[in-house]
Amino acid sequence: MITNWAAWYRKAGVRVSGQHPAQTLDQIERAWQQVFPDEVFEYQFLDDEVASLYKTEMLIVRLTNTFTILIILIGCLGMYGLVSHVVVQRTKEIGVRKVLGASVASIVALLSTDFLKLVLIAIASPIAWWAMNQWLQGFAYKIIIEWWVFALAGLPAVGIALLTVSFQSVIAALMNPVKSLRSE
Repeated sequence: MITNWAAWYRKAGVRVSGQHPAQTLDQIERAWQQVFPDEVFEYQFLDDEVASLYKTEMLIVRLTNTFTILIILIGCLGMYGLVSHVVVQRTKEIGVRKVLGASVASIVALLSTDFLKLVLIAIASPIAWWAMNQWLQGFAYKIIIEWWVFALAGLPAVGIALLTVSFQSVIAALMNPVKSLRSE
């Protein structure tokens, strides 16, 4: 585009190869001083300008990652406390099941199914899919997020929940049933 805009007379776009950047900038500065001796030579690289356009998104990504880790840790602590409470309440039931021949795996499955149902309900996230699609509408070049991305993201959540629940469930299943039944 050729235009007569006086504000752009003191600006130039220069394509520079990546070889010897300091020497190239010195040559450009000398040429600038010859043409505009009263003006200060300032330069910016295009890749820095483009990166500054996404500065907000990068900050959002860092904050999201930090708070995601924090939320997962708090959720695991809460789930661990809830499982501990349920195990204490069902100690006699677990003891009776052990006396009647229940295996450790069946007791862990019994205690884990209720919590896994809650986790599966929590990660069924059509709201997240909708929110992400709405956020992506603000970009010139956007992608369409498929449903399987959220299903794939739910697998670690189920794994973390199963690990948290299983730890306490295995401890409860390995307890001596005589101690839990003798208390009364």
